[in-house]
Amino acid sequence: MPGAIDIVNVSKVFTIRHNRAQSLKTAFIGIFHRRYREEKETLWALRDVSLSVRPGEALGLIGRNGSGKSTLLKIIAGIYPPTSGRVRLADGSRVGTIIELGVGFNGELTGKENIRLGASIHGLSRREIDALYPTVVDFSELHALMDVPFKNYSSGMQARLGFALAVNLEPDVMLVDEILAVGDEAFQRKCIARMERFRAEGKTIVFVSHVPETVKRICDRACILDHGALVFEGTPAEALDVYHRLLQ
Repeated sequence: MPGAIDIVNVSKVFTIRHNRAQSLKTAFIGIFHRRYREEKETLWALRDVSLSVRPGEALGLIGRNGSGKSTLLKIIAGIYPPTSGRVRLADGSRVGTIIELGVGFNGELTGKENIRLGASIHGLSRREIDALYPTVVDFSELHALMDVPFKNYSSGMQARLGFALAVNLEPDVMLVDEILAVGDEAFQRKCIARMERFRAEGKTIVFVSHVPETVKRICDRACILDHGALVFEGTPAEALDVYHRLLQ
């Protein structure tokens, strides 16, 4: 039976190019003749990852910084294409993403304008947006800042607005990175409670976190990524035990 998310043999390679001048003289010549020695560095962010997330399952992704967790979320969300392999989401799935601060928001627009624009991009009608708007504002608790440009929000405020919009668009699949760590403790508890409600409603969640208690509380299953490879799948308690041993 197809999953809500099926990840099949996904790899992602980034090529980093460096222009290196041999000396001050060659650097000066290069300004006029564009002759630089170009060096390329290949970075494997993911290596042959295969994984299926069942409908209604909350999956935790854990691993060290640079292990590929955020890259995998971005591939699932369609932000990055895989170098090889494929990702399939269930037909008609509406995906909510909270991956990076400010992604999907225009810094020059106000909070109010960004909410309306984001909802419009997701296909809501003007009437639906009018009904949604106060719900998003109430959840974010940013009533006094709706007419302030988004670029003037603190990182915590940006996270609040991003989460408030994403969850109230009622997605079928929710992709959440460690971005919640920038919010205050009370708002983090509010977000976690909302994700627990999503889970109870049979929605699918993929959640990245370094906080063991949160992974155990939200997730049914957890996977460990290490150097871009999937090295373990199991219960959250099992995965966290293996992860802690990896860190030693």
